[in-house]
Amino acid sequence: MNKILIKRSNQYLKLLCQRIFDRSVGSARNRQATDYVAGIFKEYGWQTESPEFDVMDWQQNGAELICNDTPFEVKPSPYSKGCNVEGRLVTAGTLQELEKTDATGAILLVHGEIVTEQLMPKNFVFYNPENHKHLVYLLENSGAQAIISATGRNASMAGGVYPFPFIEDGDFDIPNVFTTEEEGTRLLACAGQRVKLTSNAKRVPAKACNAIGKIGESTNKKIVITAHIDAKKGSPGAIDNGTGITVLLLLAELLKEYNGSYQVELVAFNGEDHYAVPGQMNYINSKKGDFSDIALNINIDGAAYREGPSAFSFYQLPEATKTKMQGIIKNTPNIVEGTPWVQGDHSIFVQFGCPAMAVSSEWFIDNIETQTITHTEKDNLSIVNAEKVVQIAESITELINQLQ
Repeated sequence: MNKILIKRSNQYLKLLCQRIFDRSVGSARNRQATDYVAGIFKEYGWQTESPEFDVMDWQQNGAELICNDTPFEVKPSPYSKGCNVEGRLVTAGTLQELEKTDATGAILLVHGEIVTEQLMPKNFVFYNPENHKHLVYLLENSGAQAIISATGRNASMAGGVYPFPFIEDGDFDIPNVFTTEEEGTRLLACAGQRVKLTSNAKRVPAKACNAIGKIGESTNKKIVITAHIDAKKGSPGAIDNGTGITVLLLLAELLKEYNGSYQVELVAFNGEDHYAVPGQMNYINSKKGDFSDIALNINIDGAAYREGPSAFSFYQLPEATKTKMQGIIKNTPNIVEGTPWVQGDHSIFVQFGCPAMAVSSEWFIDNIETQTITHTEKDNLSIVNAEKVVQIAESITELINQLQ
């Protein structure tokens, strides 16, 4: 394997996940990361764009909940407004209870079956089930001054954090905090009593951008290779998604002399871990929703985990493309054909009718419902195999060369 590329891979990963670290959308270091990626694209001769857009950043300095002089541990929900409120505690553990609850002027605790999975943001356009919309409606019309949610784990939607924030939505304006199931059980004893909640959180309007590199004739159909550059606050974002961005950076070098029959576009999306997916929406809007010029999307997310092989999964692929990729997989150790999964940016392209591949780790796909790594401090470079990053980049390069 190319030792120079392995060294380069480690350099990129250390910069993204250790030196920059905070790549949350709208932060100064997020902009540092996107500027760096655009600079590498440009260095290798790619036509480079960094379209800018408005985003909502968020800051918090903890929260405090008191009942009868007894403190309870709570955390501000991401993108929530702050508050300093006092009122009786009203509780609801089932949908039926919530539908009957009048929390006017109160502080509402939701727990149990209501909070088994994270609510989709109210304006999220790609997936928003009716039961989530109904819960949002009930909460917004409950009359509550603030909302407390007592949650467990929801790895497939909220990552590996415990507890998970039930509400993560800058368009939801009732101040809200979250806590563990155990703390929620303690708090139930305060039902009907007065509690005081202080949340030191605020929304911060900011700017962010995608980083896009293009090579090849603009009149040709495109192969669009994507990875999201943002990460959750407090997480190094190694497999989520420093490894994906590192693959893009290696591809910029591997394909710098490319002159094939497709245009190749590298897109560092900025927003997969943000409630409003602003970078993805900016890209869609720039195309006016017309993806007919895209022959193939390859999206990298959750890749190069230290255990097990890399996994390439297929979505609506033409048989010729699938056969070529299966041939590459057959001849490449530590790469397998993976189980399809939907929690990534490839789903956007699939929804717009594009053939797509998702590149991840077999371990991650198999454990997506139970893993405790992503969105936490555990998602650091100790779990990454840099050789797998290089192998993924070389395999994608081989496919693109075969497709000419």
